[in-house]
Amino acid sequence: MNLKSLAKDTAIYGLSSIVGRFLNYLLVILYTYTIPAESGGYGIVSNLYAWTALLLALLTFGMETTFFRFSNKADEDPERVYGTALKMVGGVAVVFLALIAFFLKPIAGALGYSLHPEYIAIFAVITALDAFQAIMFVRLRQQRRPIKFVALKLSFIFASIILNLLVFLVMPRFFGRFPALESAWQRFDYGVGFIFLINLICTALVTFGFIPELKGLKLKFDWALCRRMLAYSWPLLLLSLVGILNQVADKILYKHLVPGHEGLVQLGIYGACAKIAMIMAMLTQAFRYAYEPIVFGASKDKNNVSTLAAGMKYYIIFTVLAFLAVIVYLPLLKHIIGSSYWEGLGVVPVVMLAELFMGVYFNLSFWYKLSDQTWWGAVMSAAGAAVMIAVNVIFVPRIGYWACAWAGLAGYGTSMLLSLVIGGSKMKVPYDVRGILGFAGLGVLIYCLHSLPVWLGANLPAWLSITYGTILLALYGLAVLKSLKKHKEI
Repeated sequence: MNLKSLAKDTAIYGLSSIVGRFLNYLLVILYTYTIPAESGGYGIVSNLYAWTALLLALLTFGMETTFFRFSNKADEDPERVYGTALKMVGGVAVVFLALIAFFLKPIAGALGYSLHPEYIAIFAVITALDAFQAIMFVRLRQQRRPIKFVALKLSFIFASIILNLLVFLVMPRFFGRFPALESAWQRFDYGVGFIFLINLICTALVTFGFIPELKGLKLKFDWALCRRMLAYSWPLLLLSLVGILNQVADKILYKHLVPGHEGLVQLGIYGACAKIAMIMAMLTQAFRYAYEPIVFGASKDKNNVSTLAAGMKYYIIFTVLAFLAVIVYLPLLKHIIGSSYWEGLGVVPVVMLAELFMGVYFNLSFWYKLSDQTWWGAVMSAAGAAVMIAVNVIFVPRIGYWACAWAGLAGYGTSMLLSLVIGGSKMKVPYDVRGILGFAGLGVLIYCLHSLPVWLGANLPAWLSITYGTILLALYGLAVLKSLKKHKEI
């Protein structure tokens, strides 16, 4: 395994992910400081973006991983694989848009947005464009072109930020002169509708950056290849759907489990606080973007199991570091969201730990992807989703959004353990169990030491808590550096 290459690509892909998430955090600040928690507006945002994530998984139907697998097969033409995948996803997206347009009002009513069917229409177009772009983004990753990948991702982010600033900071100043603007603002749930419209505009603009990649539509569609790819991808579709359900089912179900305005208020609080915990998902995504091409590209290498073992170890090391850093600096990070949302900050550690479990599960998943037994992934993810949904349905009416956090942890934990047990009998990977448990155990110890004053009832000032936590964090960092010195290639 070329760990230097992995680190370099992770850093470049991480630029779009980390910088993008950071700048989106700025938008969370903007939204939660201008949209009061009691309005329920941010609950609408959380709910509809959850639906978008689920539908995006449906419209891409596992074709991203399928594209990687087939483009790296010796007997397949990468150009033909790309053209076939692009046309398949594009065709499904067009059918999806046609169905939404025909049944728009019934769908809007069923989702609880009968007063705003335009929200559903906007999100349908956004999701279709995102699905189509997903294949072109994965093409850039397969070609190891991270610079263009990052440029397009960041162009979306910067355009979105500029437009959001104009809408939420500049436009309200003209309400007195133009009453129609204020009327639109109130009609669209304190600017929530404008958030969706801005997303649509920026997503459409990114499509123009893919003009060279759109030439793939001119490539001949291969029906035989299509059938082989679909045979590989349908379990991945199930895997992706249940995986996304693990992430968003709570936000989809919440307004039905806690109906009415109060449900949207609580969902908004939970969704805002969960944004702080998304640093774990951000690191996992950056790691995945760089890691998948390396693993699939080396699938014929007899040392590939060593690649998987090393990847797991260093993923654990750095995500535990990220977990501890967020916990230590939470007194500062909480200002990412408006103070009316702070009552939900307690869920942050639980949500972050759930994301860490999800990342471990991702690292454990290559055994069935490389052996073309992707149906195993669907089974294990379905088990995790079933646990997560059950916990939500049973406990959300009793303990509110705390159930969402614990449900995510239980769901990802179930899938992770199943993959560890079943995968261990299918592919022998020499994981450094001692090293992994050592760093995980050190992370638990530092977390407990940092939380001890709170558990004892001591209310430390923020500056003292941060100073104490920084010292503990430095101890973990020293342990990491000591480990890295043994591996000069890192």
